[in-house]
Amino acid sequence: MKDEERAPEAPTGLARRGRRLPDQETERRMLRAAVGMVHQTGLTVSLEHISLEDVIREADVSRSSVYRRWPHKDLFFSDLVKELAKDAAPAIATGEVELIRRIVAGHLDWLGTPELRQGLIAELFRQLALFDFQALCESPQWRTYVALHATFMSLADGRLRDQVRGALAESERRRISRIATAWTQMAGLFGYRLRPDVGATFEIVATLIDATMRGLVIMATSIPDVAGHRALASPFGAATKEEWSLPATGLAGLASVFLEPDPAIEWDDERLAAVRQALAALTPPDA
Repeated sequence: MKDEERAPEAPTGLARRGRRLPDQETERRMLRAAVGMVHQTGLTVSLEHISLEDVIREADVSRSSVYRRWPHKDLFFSDLVKELAKDAAPAIATGEVELIRRIVAGHLDWLGTPELRQGLIAELFRQLALFDFQALCESPQWRTYVALHATFMSLADGRLRDQVRGALAESERRRISRIATAWTQMAGLFGYRLRPDVGATFEIVATLIDATMRGLVIMATSIPDVAGHRALASPFGAATKEEWSLPATGLAGLASVFLEPDPAIEWDDERLAAVRQALAALTPPDA
């Protein structure tokens, strides 16, 4: 019998005396500690690299409390998979807002004409797409996300699979909502709207953008050229020739399909001042 499956030992030592916790608190601490450990290294398709004993130590709970809540190791890992699925979708990369401010600050004069505003939008896509792509590639949470989907697909039909599917779906909806909110905010700020003839919403745009980015990240794990590709070009109304990555080309291409300048917006001095003020106060969509 494996060590993790043996009957629990009685707590020993001063450190364990008087520390019996309610089952609910034990559960909360164990799952929180395990999720933190997984996010540090990423989740493999199996959970064998996660030691239950290490989780117990990290959670600072007694073994007896743990085995009272989860008599078998597999029961704990079932709950862990469900907990991970609750917030599985990778978060929007931190630092995006500061990058936007930096790009616009370097091209404030580009806000003055329609052609240069389009060039500014293209430059934002060029830099932000690569920034997000690199953040995802380096994220342990991204590796956890991919492995979690593989783990989910290997689960037998039943209650656990249904629960994980529901948690993954809700996690995805929250991420898409954050991306859609960010795009709505940025489009309005720079005077763009959805093309009336495409029949799309910002949620649809966000879904396609997210799928494109994730597909490129997955491809880059086996095809390094996806990450390293650069083309010296000036697509999508870019004001100057610069190096364009595949993520930048993909996202800017999607944006050009769905977005157009809003003819109802007049770019006068008052509008320009309001945009500069809004940029200074810009916050992430989930802040």
